[in-house]
Amino acid sequence: MATPDLDRVLRRLKLRELRLLLAVAEAGSMTKAAERLSITRPVVTKTISDLETTVGVRLLDRGRSGIEPTLFGRALLRRSAAAFDELRQGVQELSFLANPGIGELNIGCSEYMAAGLVPVVIDELSGRYPAMAFRLTLADARSLQHRELRERRVEFGIARMLVPEPEPDIDAEALFYEDVFIAAGPGNRWLGRRNVKLAQLVDEPWIFAPPEVTEGSPVVEAFHMLGLRVPEPKVVGLSLPLRNGLLATGRFLTIVPGSVMRFGAERHLLSALPIELPRWRLPVAILTLKGRTLSPLAQLFLGQIRATAKALTTARSHEGTRRSRARPRQT
Repeated sequence: MATPDLDRVLRRLKLRELRLLLAVAEAGSMTKAAERLSITRPVVTKTISDLETTVGVRLLDRGRSGIEPTLFGRALLRRSAAAFDELRQGVQELSFLANPGIGELNIGCSEYMAAGLVPVVIDELSGRYPAMAFRLTLADARSLQHRELRERRVEFGIARMLVPEPEPDIDAEALFYEDVFIAAGPGNRWLGRRNVKLAQLVDEPWIFAPPEVTEGSPVVEAFHMLGLRVPEPKVVGLSLPLRNGLLATGRFLTIVPGSVMRFGAERHLLSALPIELPRWRLPVAILTLKGRTLSPLAQLFLGQIRATAKALTTARSHEGTRRSRARPRQT
């Protein structure tokens, strides 16, 4: 393959052609791309053909599941997505400078962050900037890094890290280390007792999220430190509505992050038992794609979430000091 003349390619390359290439790759079909863009299929076919002539390589092939990018197509698509994202951010920045707080922000976060910390920030910003809109995508830290951030579906993610180091193309800024609590719903037989021991709860009906029963989690650490077996959960799942529905029966116990107990609706529905558990060793973090320019709206949101996380950490520190002063001296 001959090396393309870069200056000639740049002179002839059109944004419309790149936009059509992105649409075809996303749709997996020239016909579907044409329908989405309200143009005819022959127009799409000719535009892609012209683009391939300009760059001097084949960009699309027909595979079993439809149109698929070639090796060259994937390279151009990756750079095109970044270029269009930067252009979109530039236009948003112009709008923001003219009218601060106007626009839509795409956020990725875990379900627990969506149940506690993130709504607090949205409430604060939407009160100050009524024209600001938010679009949330729920995913854990792994999915945010592997899909949503790389494909630029979200500007940033907020989630607890699942491994110590992020992916090479991802930046991770630690916000805080999450406290966790054993919680129960109204009418649970353990509520109101001052002296509850972890050993007494081994055979209770538990609801766990999958990360809570993995090695190194606060729950596993707490039981192992006392030489106890980890309870066999009755329910394992990440659904907060399912968990809250079961807790409302008064029979079940579960683990709730401190940020959810402080900020979420759960603070009105659940009560924490007087048992201290270790914190998560991995932090809740802001996840961003390296080299990506964040919009003014994103920077506004992240500034507010840093302030909220700092307030949470400060309040937790004061609470810990009060507990240590109130704790009787061991003899």
